[in-house]
Amino acid sequence: MEPLTLTTERLTLRTFTPDDTDAVFEACQDPEIRRWTTIPSPYARQHAEQFVGRMVPDGWRDDSEYTFAVRRGSDGPLVAAVSLHHPRAGTWEIGYWTAKEHRGHGYMTEAVTALTGFAFTTLGAIRLEWRAEVGNTGSRAVAEKAGFVIEGTLRAGLLNKGTLRDCWIGAVLPSDVGLPSTHPYLPARP
Repeated sequence: MEPLTLTTERLTLRTFTPDDTDAVFEACQDPEIRRWTTIPSPYARQHAEQFVGRMVPDGWRDDSEYTFAVRRGSDGPLVAAVSLHHPRAGTWEIGYWTAKEHRGHGYMTEAVTALTGFAFTTLGAIRLEWRAEVGNTGSRAVAEKAGFVIEGTLRAGLLNKGTLRDCWIGAVLPSDVGLPSTHPYLPARP
């Protein structure tokens, strides 16, 4: 897929470009981003260059990961990163981080909501999953505000920096956000 741009009331989601390298590097110096995500730690400039110059374009080209830079307006500062990745049998996973100075303004919930619609309407996803290490309450709050239903805890469900960690898992279905599903759904009966 060719990179595309999504817009919301306050945000522009577009692919990263080499001009974003400094902003990515600066944002990823935040110990909270390094703690809760799988980015390298310490995070060197070469990591930002590799992310922006190779990983992001490769994901779009291979249809394996669609990563967006989240900005306030069309040319505002970098607020966050959000991506859809690991497609499996119609199920995609969402991941994200927010720059420290932009947390608490609802930007990530807005971006996740936009990407959820994109996943269901453009990619034909039948399910969108979210995972975060147990204890990452900020990420969980965003997921829940964006309509994800927390389904439980996976033991050793996340490999981060060489260590298996327990993680929360949640999901959103098309019907959860008022969209039709491509397949009928028969929920379990208790």
